[in-house]
Amino acid sequence: MTSSNDALHAPGSPYRAAGSLHRKTILISGGSRGIGLAIARRAARDGANIVLMAKTGEPHPKLAGTVHTAARELVDAGGQALPLVGDVRRDEDVARAVAAAVEHFGGIDAVINNASAIDLSRTDDVDMKKYDLMQDINVRGTFLLSKLALPALRASGRGHILTLSPPLNLDPYWAGKHLAYTMAKYGMSLTTLGLAEELKADGISVNSLWPCTLIDTAAIRNMPHGEVMVQAARGPQIMADAAHAILTGSNLASGGAATGNFYTDEQVLAAAGVTDFRPYSLGAPEDGLVPDIFL
Repeated sequence: MTSSNDALHAPGSPYRAAGSLHRKTILISGGSRGIGLAIARRAARDGANIVLMAKTGEPHPKLAGTVHTAARELVDAGGQALPLVGDVRRDEDVARAVAAAVEHFGGIDAVINNASAIDLSRTDDVDMKKYDLMQDINVRGTFLLSKLALPALRASGRGHILTLSPPLNLDPYWAGKHLAYTMAKYGMSLTTLGLAEELKADGISVNSLWPCTLIDTAAIRNMPHGEVMVQAARGPQIMADAAHAILTGSNLASGGAATGNFYTDEQVLAAAGVTDFRPYSLGAPEDGLVPDIFL
C-alpha cells in the first residue's frame, strides 16, 4: 500500500498535491490504458475507489492492457478497483456501470469522460462509420455517462464531472482541418458548457481538461507516422497530475468559479505550483514538443 506521504507525488513528477482523493469514488470511461489509466493510477495512489469501464476485456493484438490488468495496477498502487467490461455506446452498459459503482462503493464522487475515438480525415475521405463512431463515443457517450451519474453525483454533495475535451475554439481553422473529429470533440465540450450552467445549483462541478502538447498514447502511436510523433510528445502523467489537481481543488480555479472551465494541463499545474514541465517530457526538448490541436 502507498503511504499518505508517498501519495503526495509520483516519482519524477514536479506536482505536489495539496489535496487527496482518499476514499473518493471515481467512475472513468475508457480507463484501461493511456491517459485514462494514468489518471486512475494517480487517484489510486491516494487510496481512491476506481470504477473502470472499458471495452477491452480480452487482450488486443495492437493495444496493451485490458480493464482487468488495469484494475490490478490500481490495487497495486494503493487503491480499490472495480473493472467492468462495457461500451459507452450501449445504454445498458453505462447504466450497469453507474449502478455497480453505487452498489459496490456506496456512491460516485467524480465521473471522468475519457473514452474517445479519433479520425483526422477530411470530409471527402472520412468513412461514415468512423463519423458515427466518433459521434457515438465522444458526444453521446459523454452525455449519457454524465446524465446517468447525476443522481449519485448530487448525493455526493461535491460531485465533479471532468471531460477530456478542448476549449471551444471557434477559429474556422480547426473545423476546416478535420471537421468530423472537430464536431465530435466540440460536442464533448458543449456538454461541459451546458451541464456547468444547468447544474450550478446542484453542487456539481463540470469542467474540461486538454493537453497543451501531444501526449504519448496508443491512439497517437497507431496513427500514420505515430512512432515519430510521440518522440515530440509528453507522457500521460502530466494529464494525470492536472486531473488530480482539478478534482482536489488544487488548481485554485484561476480565481474564478470552480465549474464551467476549459483547462489546459499547463494552466492547472502552474496554478498548483509547477514551474518546470521538463520532467513530463519523454526526452524531447521543451521547444521541440508538438502543440496539441484546438489551441
